[in-house]
Amino acid sequence: MEFLAGEKKDTRLEWKDIMGGAHRNETVQVSGMVHAKRPMGGGLTFLKLRKREGVLQCTCDGLDLSQVPEEAAVVVTGTLRDEPRAPGGVELSAQAVEVLSRPAAPMPVPVPKSRLNVSLDTELGLRPVLLRNLRERSIFRLQAGLGRAFREYFQDQGFTEIHTPKIVHAGAEGGSNIFRLDYFGRKAFLAQSPQFYKQTMVGVFERVFEVAPVFRAEKHATTRHLNEYTSLDLEMGFIDSFQDVMAAEAGYLRYAMALLEREYGEDLRRLEVQVPDVSRIPCVRFDEAKVLAAEKYGYRIRDPYDLEPEEEHAIGRYAREEWGSDFVFVTHYPSKKRPFYAMDDPADPRYTLSFDLLFRGVEVTTGGQRIHDYAQQVAKMEARGMDPAEFESYLMIHKHGMPPHGGLGIGLERLTMQLCGLENVRYASLFPRDLSRLEP
Repeated sequence: MEFLAGEKKDTRLEWKDIMGGAHRNETVQVSGMVHAKRPMGGGLTFLKLRKREGVLQCTCDGLDLSQVPEEAAVVVTGTLRDEPRAPGGVELSAQAVEVLSRPAAPMPVPVPKSRLNVSLDTELGLRPVLLRNLRERSIFRLQAGLGRAFREYFQDQGFTEIHTPKIVHAGAEGGSNIFRLDYFGRKAFLAQSPQFYKQTMVGVFERVFEVAPVFRAEKHATTRHLNEYTSLDLEMGFIDSFQDVMAAEAGYLRYAMALLEREYGEDLRRLEVQVPDVSRIPCVRFDEAKVLAAEKYGYRIRDPYDLEPEEEHAIGRYAREEWGSDFVFVTHYPSKKRPFYAMDDPADPRYTLSFDLLFRGVEVTTGGQRIHDYAQQVAKMEARGMDPAEFESYLMIHKHGMPPHGGLGIGLERLTMQLCGLENVRYASLFPRDLSRLEP
């Protein structure tokens, strides 16, 4: 009989040990994948070892590496030493290479290259292995950093993380862009948003957040839409206005960008990403933003109730040129284009106390203040031809008392796409789901 207590200690060095400087000129072991192998002549071979945080250069002098192919899993024994010319300024002088496993076939595309230079369709079809490319991997390391920052920042702000159902009995956003499914003979849907549940939990915890997938059955194939994406959601109670929600997002963005600069510098450099200045984010009303951009760039406003992608781009450009910001909050969207739970502006009910956040000309966030009064919520539902009886469990929270509250949802893939300067949101999704793709 054996008992385990705690984590098994590994004698092989990890990245923090390698870069920490404590093991210089010592004989150590390091495990990893052979990212690249480059013979230099005279019996010398450079072997790049891919680890989860970075790449370690190994010099193999006089070792027979003929049976050590790229993408083999290995353990390298050698002496760790400083080398300014090596990646990270550290090099392992190898004495032995033990192969743990070998690939059955070579890579279909040279993964060690700095850029893959393949079409999007080719890349997505080979995604399980092409994600090993360092540039591709850095995109998702930065994405992980954005998600990590969301959790850290809002936990520190007194928010509680929640986990809400993704199989639901009604859509939160309305419309036809919802996936239907058979739930043991009953009609059910995949959640478009955790909206109803995060509002419900405001009555429990006051401040909540969730990082989870949402599903939109939108039948288009643009560069900015996915049918499944990750939403960074929050909801907060006892707000004075929807500007409190905007301020919360601004605080998150400041924290996130500082974290990326502090701990993800190598990934930022590899992708040539310039972290945006988020110290001051301008706010402009929806109707004013449309006019300002149209007048400056000389185009006609076609839809007075919504922003077309070209308009978002123009407003983002205006914010950069006039206010020096990559971000801009666009507030007071028309009520007819916002969901039934959005609070109308008491000063002008044609508009709502809501906002979008545009990042370099693309909407990455939608949020605002919600209706918390029962009679007001029922009245708005009925005015839109909705049957309140179909939303009995949702309206329960309004009937039994809710504080003034609001929230937002951030599209993680879009935020990543705009940060990294990617031309298509599919590059910012590990395994994207769209009209034509259900695998890998």
